[in-house]
Amino acid sequence: MPNAKPARRTGTTRALRRSPCPVACTLDILGDRWTLLVVRDLLLGRTRFRDFTASPEGIPTNILSDRLERLVRHRIIARVPAQDGTRRFGYQLTDKGKALMPLMKAIRDWGLAWERQTKVMLSP
Repeated sequence: MPNAKPARRTGTTRALRRSPCPVACTLDILGDRWTLLVVRDLLLGRTRFRDFTASPEGIPTNILSDRLERLVRHRIIARVPAQDGTRRFGYQLTDKGKALMPLMKAIRDWGLAWERQTKVMLSP
């Protein structure tokens, strides 16, 4: 893995990263209650904003917009033209995003093994 210096926000001295710890840096990007659910939906084949809002967790649209933008900014997902030919766009995982698949599988497997009444989510 490349060792990059902590990124800084333009116009402020506040670092985007709390520390160089890879766990902390990953949590800074993915460690809220919604972001990994968006990644999960992408892995399940969902690509459009409306697909994400239809998920059972009911992510608020303002939060969804923010999380999609964060994932694009960190190059975990990319905006792509909609497959239906409309002027709208969809999202797809980048190679960096696809590399989250083993992590997502481990989280799913842990939940299935240790949390009662969980089940595997199926693609739409």
